Amino acid sequence: MPDPADAGEVGGPGALNALAETAQHLSRAETLEEVQQIVRAAARRLTGADGATLVLRDGDDCVYVDEDAIEPLWKGRRFPLGACISGWSMLNGRAAAIEDVYADDRVPHDAYRPTFVRSLLMVPIVAREPLGAIGMYWARRHEATPNEIALARALAASTAVALEHVRMGEQLTRSAEENERLTEEVERRRSTEEDLRELCERDPLTGLLNRRAWDMALSGTLRKRRRPMYVALLDLDHFKDFNDRHGHLAGDALLRRAAAAWRAAIRSEDVLARFGGEEFTVLLAGCEEDIALEIAERLRLATIEEQQISIGVARWNGRQTAARLVDRADKALYEAKRAGRNRIVLA
Repeated sequence: MPDPADAGEVGGPGALNALAETAQHLSRAETLEEVQQIVRAAARRLTGADGATLVLRDGDDCVYVDEDAIEPLWKGRRFPLGACISGWSMLNGRAAAIEDVYADDRVPHDAYRPTFVRSLLMVPIVAREPLGAIGMYWARRHEATPNEIALARALAASTAVALEHVRMGEQLTRSAEENERLTEEVERRRSTEEDLRELCERDPLTGLLNRRAWDMALSGTLRKRRRPMYVALLDLDHFKDFNDRHGHLAGDALLRRAAAAWRAAIRSEDVLARFGGEEFTVLLAGCEEDIALEIAERLRLATIEEQQISIGVARWNGRQTAARLVDRADKALYEAKRAGRNRIVLA
């Protein structure tokens, strides 16, 4: 790294060159110790401060992991996030430029009295979350300039990238046994999550999508505004009579076989779901009226064991809610029932 004397006037070309070289060094840092060494020296050099600290967040604490100063500061000590200016900077995601530390209530005055510090600049190190902070300190009253603040923020941004890189490297160098254990755990959890998702989305009797998953599929398709689009509601005619004659187990078996037959009668992109009881529904997106009615007719003819179904079909007009669209299909279905069943009615 360049000598501090080469930095030149704070905010000038020398400082900008030093910042660029510091960023390069940080991009190549492989360990936390390397990051600490680079940051503690660069913070003083870039701002002309009398001291600098690197603070890392550890849960609800601020840990002063390193420092470079004319006199000792707080290296190795930890403070609650809410009790130190570094914690304030992390939690608020803002820089704190304080000309007189004893005139600012955010500063724990008792911790500063044994030190040389009179003024400070604290900037947060933030990646996906607050990682820490960089503090710069002056023994005399000093008002941090916009250039100093900008340089400190740029250093903090490079430090955040370096710390994330180090953390990733530490994870990648774990033992093979630990990696295998983690992989197995991830696979187990993924399998469990997939099983739970399957249980949440599938009708256990027919294996089709359930009402909840159907509602989500319909809402998602409406958001994509795929037109033309149709919804068809299917209802097995006289299913209650079938149950009364043959029993509920036979009724369940009929629903399973009917669902399998209907699944084979639709296109791969169509969405078939069990709406409830003996009612089923199909989402037909991206097809014209003649295709929608043709698919509905295939569903009617595919019904097994001499059973019959009534079907109500409704076209989305581009404005209706999902509930209104389904309600129109439902009204068409009951019109088919009233007209004698075993037929298709277009709303």
